[in-house]
Amino acid sequence: MMVPGIIENLGWIVCASTLVVLVADRLRIPSIVAYIIAGLMLGPILGLIEVTHSVELIGEVGIALLLFVVGLELSLDHIRDVGKVAVVAGVTQVAVSVAGGFGLSFLLGYGSLEALMLGIAVTFSSTVVVVKLVDQRGELDALYGRIAVGILLVQDIVVVLSLTVLAGASEGGGELAVGQLLGSIGFALGGTALLMIAALAASRWLLPRPMGWAARSAETLFMWSLGWFFVFVLVSYVLGLSLEIGAFLAGLSLAQLPYSEELKRRVHPLMSFFVAIFFVTLGLQVDLSSARQGLVVAAVLSVFVMVGKFLVFMVMVSRQGYGERTTFKTAISLAQISEFGFIFAAMALSAGMIGKEVLSIVAVVGLATIAISSFLIQYSDQLYRLAHTSGLLKIFGAGGRPDEEGGRHGPSDHVIVVGMNPLGRELVRRLEASGQAVVAVDTDAAKLRDLPAETVLGNVEHPSVFEEAGLEHARAVISALHIDDTNRLIAIKARRVGIPVAIHAFDGALRSELEALEVDYLITPRADAVAQEWERLRQSLDIGRGEQRDEEPGHA
Repeated sequence: MMVPGIIENLGWIVCASTLVVLVADRLRIPSIVAYIIAGLMLGPILGLIEVTHSVELIGEVGIALLLFVVGLELSLDHIRDVGKVAVVAGVTQVAVSVAGGFGLSFLLGYGSLEALMLGIAVTFSSTVVVVKLVDQRGELDALYGRIAVGILLVQDIVVVLSLTVLAGASEGGGELAVGQLLGSIGFALGGTALLMIAALAASRWLLPRPMGWAARSAETLFMWSLGWFFVFVLVSYVLGLSLEIGAFLAGLSLAQLPYSEELKRRVHPLMSFFVAIFFVTLGLQVDLSSARQGLVVAAVLSVFVMVGKFLVFMVMVSRQGYGERTTFKTAISLAQISEFGFIFAAMALSAGMIGKEVLSIVAVVGLATIAISSFLIQYSDQLYRLAHTSGLLKIFGAGGRPDEEGGRHGPSDHVIVVGMNPLGRELVRRLEASGQAVVAVDTDAAKLRDLPAETVLGNVEHPSVFEEAGLEHARAVISALHIDDTNRLIAIKARRVGIPVAIHAFDGALRSELEALEVDYLITPRADAVAQEWERLRQSLDIGRGEQRDEEPGHA
């Protein structure tokens, strides 16, 4: 039966992923590489799972949700300042890689169509790998991280168009006349353009109000977002488009909303799960006998991908005026092939445009480049120092920008205020009026509106919320919350990084615990009026002494 087959195979995949990742973690092997190895062990090597319809179904669901999460990572606001370099470098690299991949494959004996499919499949870099590994390093907000994500967005738009053309060609079939084939491709492109316009228009005019209401509850926001995902998947199906395209555009539209960071935090466990599912099923589908026959081709293409992409990005990013470190780390982050390459090759196989040998070659290239690239990203700082010391980077003529080597572009020397109840909102206003930079944090988007400060939507119990708020670079932390456990957690985290902390001691029983945690200042319940304790709070935490603004704190 279908259901037991799905459950059994999913159980094998999850158990194998867990065991392999535990070992990989001890050996400092990137988890993505471990997942592919788990797939190879389950399928081609041990034969515990066959590539049945249930496995393909699991993979298809995993791909769709994976691309939804990929779309969620691509906020246009975060890459506006690097738009020019992203477009120039991204488009140039795509053109060079397609031409180079086609040329090499053709010279190695493949026909024109298979060579073209191979060239396209190895062209794009992996959004999942880059975002996951760079985020683990805490450098998505670094200049090179923003440039890399911008280039990935450009590539993703190109690959969506490529998948659309491929889907149109598949619908047209090999027996149709050229006119009919072009008509199918045109219909697919028109449908994708319509869906993309609808996604971006919805993110601006339709989604903000209902999603703002849903954002008051993290669970509601999560469920509404999944509902939006299925709406786009169904529309893609009705239009005869690839479901992956609908999933990606659904995520892209949600990524433009102010609640996207909280949504990404909620979806992150789902992303981790489906990253595992996708890469394990990829390993399952590798035909080792076919892969061995095409090993030379796979090796040549792997070298071309890693060296070629690195050189293209080094030249193109440096020509835009960026310095050595940013250029090097951008180039080394993008030296692998994409999950889209696997999807593209699988669709080409289904359309009869390539054979299993070509799909296996793409899988081997993916395994090799993703594995090596994962290590290169992990040790990029050490590799940069080595390359810089040796003088090898001078040939690229990288320039420099004053802000490029700083790495972090978030808030610094600021005060974090958690909890936008009347006390928290009043503290934010007084701190801002006294010239102090402030980051306000709350789980309710409505409470963050109209505040004269930078805001972060989310629960501070999630580590990424304090990361986004810049805890390690803050001047002080103030909690106005009435939640015992969260206040204890805030006190512990602040003390751990050595930052002064003030907690609203609304409960007498909590006061002794907070004193034991060496909280710098306890805001008493009578301080709801704020003015009574404002000066003592400023003196205790040494905050709010910036340049005075239009109004004095006492008159806020």
